[in-house]
Amino acid sequence: MTNDNPYNFLPFQPTGRNETDTANTYAPEDMIKIYEQQFLIQVSEAQLTEFLPALKSFYDIDNHTLDVSAIIFDAIADASIIYNHKIKVGRYQILAGLVKETIEYDEDNKSDSGTDGIDSNDSEEAQAYTLECKRTFFINDIEMPYYFNLFIQGDSYSTLTKQDTLLEQIYWFVSDGAEDNERLEAINAQLASLGIRAMDLTTIYEIVNYVEDSIIDDAMIETLNKLLDDAE
Repeated sequence: MTNDNPYNFLPFQPTGRNETDTANTYAPEDMIKIYEQQFLIQVSEAQLTEFLPALKSFYDIDNHTLDVSAIIFDAIADASIIYNHKIKVGRYQILAGLVKETIEYDEDNKSDSGTDGIDSNDSEEAQAYTLECKRTFFINDIEMPYYFNLFIQGDSYSTLTKQDTLLEQIYWFVSDGAEDNERLEAINAQLASLGIRAMDLTTIYEIVNYVEDSIIDDAMIETLNKLLDDAE
């Protein structure tokens, strides 16, 4: 940390000037990092009014360039910044083959967890399967595994996660719905051991929402459809 760089901004080399010659232009990956710094650098309340001008000055950029970088971030980074934490979805793994489940159809227990385009018979007697899966997430670039059992019947699916990894513990903390300060402190202690800053309840709930929305993607659905077709 120096007087010229009090916030420890990452040094990047600009590639030139933009069309209106008002600010330096950086490579897209550098613009993503510059944009992230607005959210991911911890700044004391007393320095908040100084931070953004210092960011612009250090990189010789203007408001327009920062706005462009936000668009680039959304288009390229495939990540979300949630209350000063960056979370990104990674690859999935299918850990074991489809397992046929023998169940009796029960109207009251019919899953309403989602459909998301898994092709199958809509019949009430549709065969049910389970599948052991893993999805990798990244929080502030720290890899966070998430193991779950996928239950498929007809064109519906539901997921049940274990409670082994930290991300799974966070899911169950939210799922249980209890504002347990001791559990929250234990979760934050584990996050701190990984170099991830503490989360409050709002942040944790938003991250769990992101995880649930990102577990199944188009590539995984395509693979699941093939497995179901082969099984039938």
